[in-house]
Amino acid sequence: PFRTWSAERTSSATVAEALNHPTWTMGKKVTIDSATLMNKALEMIEAHWLFGVPSSKIEVLVHPASLVHSFVEFVDGSVLAQISPPDMRLPIQYAITWPDRTDGRTNRMDWSTLRELSFEPVDEQRFGALELARAVIDTGGTAGAILNAANEIAVAAFLAGELSFDGVTRLVGETLRGISSTPVHTMSDVMKADRAARDAARTWLKTASDVREPRDRSAVRTGVK
Repeated sequence: PFRTWSAERTSSATVAEALNHPTWTMGKKVTIDSATLMNKALEMIEAHWLFGVPSSKIEVLVHPASLVHSFVEFVDGSVLAQISPPDMRLPIQYAITWPDRTDGRTNRMDWSTLRELSFEPVDEQRFGALELARAVIDTGGTAGAILNAANEIAVAAFLAGELSFDGVTRLVGETLRGISSTPVHTMSDVMKADRAARDAARTWLKTASDVREPRDRSAVRTGVK
């Protein structure tokens, strides 16, 4: 909801404003992730691990209409798209019924009203979650678990009125800078990193002198240990 807002206005966005998504109706946590673009950050990390794509090859575009949910481009240049109205019930239904498709209860596409499909690049300096995702991908190990855990603490704090909107991404960055990423050999390595990140994020919330202070962007890419 904040792609057209100024950085100054966005930094002081309220919970109600952040939850007012223009197209999607989702749970509170994922709606805040959408507002900070942390949802895209997590998808970048997913793309890296699922398809072996380095961070330098991942580009993020915003599709304001929320109609196109995926593109697959083939070697001949043709593209296959998955398009539907923005309704979370549809992917949830398909996840349950896969590989079959059943009659849906969602609205159908009205192709007569569709005039264009627009996509916009993202200013990664404004939306620091994407910079954090690139750092996590480049670092590897437990960095992704640290980011995810810290974000869950940050979003909960924002929803509770304990953290500014701008502070959400800042808290995640501070946690990444404060905890060293280690190699993952077992699930226990991931869970250990998760617990450490949550503890560090909670400590930062208690000790930070001013959570509304602008985050230090210069350390985002290099700060993950």
